[in-house]
Amino acid sequence: MTIQEASERYNIPMEILREYESWGLCGEIKKIMGSWQYDNTDLERLSLIMTLHDIGFESSEIEAYMRLREQEGTDAQRMRMLNQKRSCTLDEIHFRERQLERLDYLRFHVRKQTIDTNFKEE
Repeated sequence: MTIQEASERYNIPMEILREYESWGLCGEIKKIMGSWQYDNTDLERLSLIMTLHDIGFESSEIEAYMRLREQEGTDAQRMRMLNQKRSCTLDEIHFRERQLERLDYLRFHVRKQTIDTNFKEE
């Protein structure tokens, strides 16, 4: 499958595919008649890359993770990276929850003022 076919079939932006190729991790890709050919192994790697991207990893973090994945005995390092991203995500969720609480507090007061104003007018 060519880079264009992979991009269209799996909805992967071309810039991500080109970045992936630039990392030199596509050992199974063969260049045939000037076009890169992706096999199932490459598509599995790209799926992981897209997952890492979707959960908030930066390109440099994705590259580091993928390089570690190619090495033996790096499970602990990869788990640390995932745990760190999870912790940051939880911090962000908690921050957003506090924002919602404050927003709801303000909404409550606006509604209360509206009700009090309408009650006084009657």
